[in-house]
Amino acid sequence: MRNILVTGGAGFIGSHLVRLLVNKYPDYHIINMDVLTYAGNLENLKDIENKENYTFIKCDICDVEKVNQVFKKYQIDSVIHLAAESHVDRSIKDPFSFARTNVMGTLSLLQAAKETWNGNFTNKLFYHVSTDEVYGSLEEEGFFTEETAYDPHSPYSASKASSDHFVRAFADTYGLPVVISNCSNNYGSYQFPEKLIPLFINNIVNNKPLPVYGTGENVRDWLFVDDHARAIDVIFHNGKLGETYNIGGFNEWKNIDLIKVMIKTVDRLLGREEGTSDKLITYVTDRAGHDLRYAIDSSKLKNELGWEPSLQFEEGIEKTVAWYLENQEWLDNVTSGDYQAYYQKMYTK
Repeated sequence: MRNILVTGGAGFIGSHLVRLLVNKYPDYHIINMDVLTYAGNLENLKDIENKENYTFIKCDICDVEKVNQVFKKYQIDSVIHLAAESHVDRSIKDPFSFARTNVMGTLSLLQAAKETWNGNFTNKLFYHVSTDEVYGSLEEEGFFTEETAYDPHSPYSASKASSDHFVRAFADTYGLPVVISNCSNNYGSYQFPEKLIPLFINNIVNNKPLPVYGTGENVRDWLFVDDHARAIDVIFHNGKLGETYNIGGFNEWKNIDLIKVMIKTVDRLLGREEGTSDKLITYVTDRAGHDLRYAIDSSKLKNELGWEPSLQFEEGIEKTVAWYLENQEWLDNVTSGDYQAYYQKMYTK
């Protein structure tokens, strides 16, 4: 029996991971801690909410006292820490929220683990999930590796870089058993529609403008969210303590090319004439500090632990677009804010 605390488990990546762990490991107790901000949605986990090995706790990771209580009450022996403010545009407008959640929240969890485990680190693990954005920006050549120096350019990436440093500091100073993974852009079902892919799918469906930063030449590496959850599972069980693992999809796309693939896919699945929605593309002023290119080298993860992505982007985007088209009610609930009533309905009786 393991008691695994997953933070941010009602969010996009977190909900996919929680579902995987709950279903795959019936002998594990998965404790999902989420404060349910705008991006945390318990409707993402309706299919497992009544499983015996699953517990949900509404808690802010910055609430040091409550976090400590959870560690003690549930005898937490492992943490997979995903809870984070993650939208770059929001970080530019409100950097303090990102520093609070991503830095101080991580520190709260680290301190709780250190104090609860109290030097007995056998079969314990603090797994910190981070981003490729901590590495900064690439030109047209090269890849981020685990040895790439940190060079964050936005308040979001700066806050994640700081949290990574705190995790490593707790390992070096206190001997805390840790691993870190840095992933590329995720896409798939249940993603809050402020992010590019669900936002643009929704806008194409509703014939709304598709705002493209600059000229759309920025390049990102895209990782199917189910593949990311599988990678976390592999690293959690087999990763070497103190190591960092990069997780990428080997799927580099210029933003404008990605958008054209989405337009083509949505129009086709809706029965529209191909290219019908091209007219929705609208170029807007580029974002401040907009990194040109991200690309991850995941060869360490593949060579040491045997993981590699299962889908290429064209197949993944087909599945993703189809899911959003088939789950319009979920999208309507998210865009209207009605999903936030689900917690009141389910957990405040």
